[in-house]
Amino acid sequence: MRPEPSELQELVRDLHRQGSAWLPAGLGTRLDWGPPVAGPCTVVSCAALRGVREFNPGDFTITVAAGTPLVEVQEVLGHQGQWLSVDAPWGDRQGAAAGSIGGLVARGLAGGYRQRYLGVRDQLIGLALMRADGVTARAGGKVVKNVAGYDLMRLFTGSWGSLGLITELTLRTLPQPPLRRSVCFQGGAEDLAGLSRWLLGSSLSPERIDWWNGSLAAAAGLDPEPLLLIGLASVDAATLQEQVRCLQERSTLPARVLDAATTGTWLARARGGTGPAAAAPTGASAPAWLLRLGVSPDRLGSLMQAPALAGLAVDMAAGSGLGLAWSDPTEPRPALTSSQVSTLRSLCNELGGHLTVLRQPPSSGLPAWLDAPSRPLIEAIKHRFDPAGQLAPGRLPGVAQRLSTV
Repeated sequence: MRPEPSELQELVRDLHRQGSAWLPAGLGTRLDWGPPVAGPCTVVSCAALRGVREFNPGDFTITVAAGTPLVEVQEVLGHQGQWLSVDAPWGDRQGAAAGSIGGLVARGLAGGYRQRYLGVRDQLIGLALMRADGVTARAGGKVVKNVAGYDLMRLFTGSWGSLGLITELTLRTLPQPPLRRSVCFQGGAEDLAGLSRWLLGSSLSPERIDWWNGSLAAAAGLDPEPLLLIGLASVDAATLQEQVRCLQERSTLPARVLDAATTGTWLARARGGTGPAAAAPTGASAPAWLLRLGVSPDRLGSLMQAPALAGLAVDMAAGSGLGLAWSDPTEPRPALTSSQVSTLRSLCNELGGHLTVLRQPPSSGLPAWLDAPSRPLIEAIKHRFDPAGQLAPGRLPGVAQRLSTV
C-alpha cells in the first residue's frame, strides 16, 4: 500500500486495531532482501513521503521525507556544492533501482566511504517516526551539535523496519571535495594486505580503501587478480598529487591512477553493474546470492584468500572489514550452495565477524542472520516499541528466524 501523507497515520491505526502484521518500506525496490516476512503481511510504502523539507547550506544540514530517493537528495545538495557522504546501496547505478533515504537508514549498510566519513548512522542527527499503533514521535534535532532526547537514530539505523516506520530524517552534509583521484594496485593478497596495513597506520586519510577479489576485477574488465582501489580527495592539486606519489613509492606493485569519472564507473561495477548507465539487476538477472560479510579488519587478508569465496564477486572495505559478496547470474559455473555459504559464515565468525544473507535462492533456507549475544536485550527493546509484534514479523536483526527446509 502506498498511502498519501494525509492517509498514512489513519492506515497504520486501522492495521493496529485489526491486529494485522505490516512491513514498513521505502520505495519497495529491495523487499526480497533479508529474511522473508513471517506470515501474511501488508507492505506499507512511504514512497509518497517525498521531497526536501528543509535545507540549511550554511549549517550543513538537510531534512528530507523518508521516501525521497538518495539520488534526488544528492542532486539537491550538489547544487550547493555539498553531498551526503554515503555510498548508494548495492544495485543502484545512476538512479537505476534507486533506493530511498529511509530505506538506506533502515538497513544501515555502509559502503567504502565509511573509511573517512563513518557510517550512515553517523550522518543522522534527527528523525521522525511512526510507531506500530500510529503514534508519531521525534528524536534528535536539526543541528549537528545536538543532545536532545534519546538516541533513537542509532537504534533505528539497521532496524529493518522492526521498531517503527521512519517518516523524516535530518542529516549532516559535507562540502564536495573539489579534486578526486584514485590509485589502483593489483597483485597478490599478501602484497595488498601489507599495503593496506601500512596505509591504515599512515598519516594519509583516503576516502575509501576497497579490496576487490579477482572475480570482481575480471567482471570490471581487468586482469583476474585482487586489487586495492584507494580513493583520495583534496582541495589542493599539489597535495593530492603528493598523496598519489606517496602511494606509488610505497608499493612495488604497479599503480594505476584514475580520474573521478573513471573511478565512478568502477564503483558502479562494484555495486553489481557493468557501468554507470547499466540497468539494475532484477528478476532472472538478479544475483542468486547477495551476502554481507564482516570480519576483523586485521584478518581481512585471510578472508580474501579463502577458498569459500570461489564463485563470488567480493568488494570489502579494508578499514572496517565490511563488504558485500554476490554471485554472477550470467556465470555458467555451478551455483553456490547453501553448504558453501554456511562454511563461509563459519569462517567469518572465526575471523571475528559475521555474515548476513541479503538475497538467496528460494530453496536455500538459510537464516539471514544468527542470534546475537545480546538477543534478550534486542527482544526486550522490540517488545517496548511493538508489544503486539505487528511490525516486520520475522525480521528482527540479531534474532535468527527459524526457517523450514521442507
